[in-house]
Amino acid sequence: MSEHSRSVDEFLHEFYRRTSRNLETIDPESRRGAELCRAYDIVEYPSVLALAENGEVRNLWRGIPMPLIDEVSYYAI
Repeated sequence: MSEHSRSVDEFLHEFYRRTSRNLETIDPESRRGAELCRAYDIVEYPSVLALAENGEVRNLWRGIPMPLIDEVSYYAI
């Protein structure tokens, strides 16, 4: 319910429409979200984090404007 929730919702909707893939979303105020933010030093919201299967950061986009759909879809499995 942040000030950026609308732009995030629109990004997720457009990402699904163009790629037929859903992205995992995590609430930074939840226990799991807070742990993830600490682990990857995420301090700006919204952030998009592309991780390898082993947890290695492949790419990180922070804040507004949101990244391009094509940039993120490159990392989506």
